Amino acid sequence: MSDSAEVPEDECLAVWCAGDDWCAVTCAVDVIGKKWHPVIIHRLLQHDALRFNELSNEVGAITNKMLSQSLDDLEEKELVDREIVSEKPVAVEYSLTERGQSLQPVISSLEEWGTTHLQPAEEESHSVC
Repeated sequence: MSDSAEVPEDECLAVWCAGDDWCAVTCAVDVIGKKWHPVIIHRLLQHDALRFNELSNEVGAITNKMLSQSLDDLEEKELVDREIVSEKPVAVEYSLTERGQSLQPVISSLEEWGTTHLQPAEEESHSVC
């Protein structure tokens, strides 16, 4: 399905599926499939770089602990870069790495699909085919 080179089994993020034709999907979901990850990536795509509190405000209903854990995970997966922009008081700014920015078409597609296909349940029940 893809022209890209096959990922060696020992380098695949989801080693248990390496070699299966659906493994690339599993690896991608493993990277961005956690509840808040796509939202954080979406907000950073919109704003380039945000400080922790700015990002928290942009994401909305996330706790500071969950935002911190999600950012740590995204940083570990090399999707988010953390930069100290001042020492006193300490200020940290988050931005997407090149790898994180490469998710732009994926996030845009998810947004487009959601806008097109998701509607409140009460509307769905009235639109029976």
